[in-house]
Amino acid sequence: MPYADNAGVSIHYEIAGTGPALVLQHGIMQSVEDWFECGYVAALQPRYRLILVDARGHGLSDKPHDGVSYALPRRVSDVVAVLDVVGVERAHFWGYSMGGFIGFGMAKHAPQRINALVIGGQHPFARNQEGLRQLMRVGVNAGAGAFVAAFQKSEGLISDAYAARLRAGDYQAYLAMVLDRDSMEDMLATMAMPCCVYAGEADPAFAQARSASERIPNARFFSLPGLTHMQAFYASRAVVPQVVEFLDAAG
Repeated sequence: MPYADNAGVSIHYEIAGTGPALVLQHGIMQSVEDWFECGYVAALQPRYRLILVDARGHGLSDKPHDGVSYALPRRVSDVVAVLDVVGVERAHFWGYSMGGFIGFGMAKHAPQRINALVIGGQHPFARNQEGLRQLMRVGVNAGAGAFVAAFQKSEGLISDAYAARLRAGDYQAYLAMVLDRDSMEDMLATMAMPCCVYAGEADPAFAQARSASERIPNARFFSLPGLTHMQAFYASRAVVPQVVEFLDAAG
């Protein structure tokens, strides 16, 4: 298994396909496996050299239990460490949900490593995450079965494979990483790279994601009618063609 070391934290990544480099960064409580399971890798690998990163706290990467380890600059430096290991100076970056938050972090802390930026189901504004902390405490205090039940009550039925990955999650790490977020809106007007933002219209983040796109100079926005936050990730057949069109235009 390939890993990058970032100040003693091991970050797992996988490579698939050939072509321009494209980093794929998953959402919270996901892993590189979700990009495979939902059809993104099969659709994208004929056109791109995909660099799939297990964010710290997820998948096969290390899982610190202290909140300091999940500060945004450290998450960004994980991606940079992977790019350095694989010898890529600049890449397209596509992040969904938490991965989109890391994408805004890349634009703030490492813009020189990005060619074009794709952000799904996310915005850069301040966010209180107590609701997510309450969910994570279910896993810490009541165990995996209760956690998956609570997750499905909130988000709807999920695949057996994803349920198995959730049961294997490190709930202490999840709890540590769910930090309240400060706003990054002051940097939106300075984002010079081509940027594509999208969200499901039934996603609570929809209005703020669209608002953010309107303040980024070189951005486009597309919506997914009727889809929730999770449904928009599952809808790879609707999403991939629009993102590929954007990346082709971005060069």
